[in-house]
Amino acid sequence: MKSSLKTNAAKPFLSLRIAAGLLAVFIAAFTATGTPIPVILDTDIGDDIDDTWALTLLLKSPQFDLKLVTTTSGKAEYRAKIVARLLAIAGRTDVAVGLGAGGRAGTGAQLGWVHDYKLSDYPGHIFEDGVQALIDTVNAQTSNGTPATIIAIGPLQTLNEALTRDPDIACKASFVGMLGSVRKGYGNKPQPEVEYNMHFIPGAKRVFAAPWRSFAITPLDTCGLVRLSGSAFEQLKTNQDAMVQAMLENYRIWSGKSTVSELTESSVLYDTVAVYLADPGPKPFLGLETLNISVSDQGMTVIDPAGARMTVATTWKNLPGYRDFLDRTLTGPTVQRH
Repeated sequence: MKSSLKTNAAKPFLSLRIAAGLLAVFIAAFTATGTPIPVILDTDIGDDIDDTWALTLLLKSPQFDLKLVTTTSGKAEYRAKIVARLLAIAGRTDVAVGLGAGGRAGTGAQLGWVHDYKLSDYPGHIFEDGVQALIDTVNAQTSNGTPATIIAIGPLQTLNEALTRDPDIACKASFVGMLGSVRKGYGNKPQPEVEYNMHFIPGAKRVFAAPWRSFAITPLDTCGLVRLSGSAFEQLKTNQDAMVQAMLENYRIWSGKSTVSELTESSVLYDTVAVYLADPGPKPFLGLETLNISVSDQGMTVIDPAGARMTVATTWKNLPGYRDFLDRTLTGPTVQRH
């Protein structure tokens, strides 16, 4: 993937100019509507590092109004600490944090970043019952006439529990997920396979069967191809933005490096594509198909006439352009809400 950014000197510059122009279009479209969409992020942050990148991207995107972040797949206290500290650094303590399903105990590779951080340090709201917080937020947004979009970037325990308690939330919210494998597997393998977030099969089946206002996924076919490297990654390393520095420090700890300077490229940034897909504006970098998808007993996402109808990001129209867009957004200002 590095070679696609370095074929010659002119192509990266042209790609950057195109991405800059498209970013201006997105911002202009948002300015015209004037109202960001309310968002709930459901995440297993603290396992793979891409969740941290996705939360940073979300906080730097003016088209979104992040209302709540819930954890999923256990380790709830550890995950919530990472979320809370990142939100505090971003100046976004207006965003609530909910401890989701799967249990409270457990840690992961980013523990070093939060080992001395307490949830009581967070000035914003911490909900011990994150499942109920998700339900209440969906219902409140519906009552306000501004339905929420749920962005799911982890296994689906929390959403499974939310739909069990209140199945009606599905018809009140839009859903976007980093989920599945339709025609390609990990590393662009020619055969689909069971994607990690689909391993909690009861939750996957329930979420895919729910009557969401709208339903979209980025499977491995697209999200599994995203890395930042070369000059784009080096620009991030020299950026003095507090959120970028926190994101890279988490990446350093997660990857076991002694210094940020030892990092040479990102890991695969699966979850950032779900944030991009949730954008209400144009998405010119992605090839989108409307497909009917069902979930097999093994957790495969299968094209099936009897399956749920949804928008699926199956191909890239311009992956280098997306990389440039991602780098440009991450190095931009963090959005403040009052």
